[in-house]
Amino acid sequence: MKPPHLDERKAYILATVVYEYVATAEPVASQTLTQKYNLGVSSATVRNEMAELEAAGYLVQPHTSAGRVPSDAGYRTYVDDLMQPEALTIADRRRIRDDLKDASHELDELVEQTTRLLGKLSKSLAFVTKPQSEAQLFKHVQLISIAPRTGVAVVVTSFGVSAQSLFELNSDVSAEDLTRLSSALNARYANRPLHDIGDGEVTGVVAELGLGDDVRGALTTALQSARASEVPEIAAAGAQNLLDQPEFADVRKLRSILRIVEEQRTLYDIVANAIVSDNPSVKIGHELGNEELADLSVVTVPYRFGPKATGMLSILGPRRMPYARLLALASGTAESLSARLADAEIR
Repeated sequence: MKPPHLDERKAYILATVVYEYVATAEPVASQTLTQKYNLGVSSATVRNEMAELEAAGYLVQPHTSAGRVPSDAGYRTYVDDLMQPEALTIADRRRIRDDLKDASHELDELVEQTTRLLGKLSKSLAFVTKPQSEAQLFKHVQLISIAPRTGVAVVVTSFGVSAQSLFELNSDVSAEDLTRLSSALNARYANRPLHDIGDGEVTGVVAELGLGDDVRGALTTALQSARASEVPEIAAAGAQNLLDQPEFADVRKLRSILRIVEEQRTLYDIVANAIVSDNPSVKIGHELGNEELADLSVVTVPYRFGPKATGMLSILGPRRMPYARLLALASGTAESLSARLADAEIR
């Protein structure tokens, strides 16, 4: 589907630039497009259109004498509006099905094997979050005074998380006031998703009880600590595949990327907002929220384990990735993994 902000010719040229750059890893010149693709216009016309696409932010020119490559906005427009969906090959479907059919009945080993398989098939870094409940529920909080201006906040959730935060106050607050605040929060939010209890809700309850801003800050910190504990285990495989990508020929740059993605929290943050969705998602370049990962993109697809547990299956690679194929690959693997997890013997 042509995006409304591009005419048909510009949309086709942008899609062709993305396709060619993904295939060759070389900046794309207008002459290359007219020679290899049936554009129906002269090289000069293509050059002018590419210049306008660059001015609009869809293409960038790495060097003055070189061709152009897609920008984050160019890739985003391609993925959202121009990309043709791909279907998995029969061979890929068979390999995924057979690999998972013969996999272990142990959940952890099955997830690890799926991750290794996806890394091989995608020729990228694959990582899979182990299944967790869709929503960590708030059970209760206890604010305990341990000195006139010092206390500890304990937050317990449905995951069994017990996050403890020591806090200091600017003025005396009685143990009774802290107990009243704990009771008010527990009555209002027990068994609600933890992410529903935002700063605004905390501020409202604290204000109703006439307590100060420092109490609100202590409580907010405690809830944030509990949310941070909700990071599921993550299996990763295929990091060595990044060595084969020309974007990462600079070993220092690759080391920096690998150091970051070795951190479970970083990998989780990349896909965290996709966990509440049942749809595939794609994050491109700067959308990953980390400048050191700006040359990467990630494709993420959810999978199911029973009626209420979900996990995320992701492929991380260069922005110059074959998005349609990797989406098909991730979706096909997620579908097979969900089916395998429906086996009553999985534990």
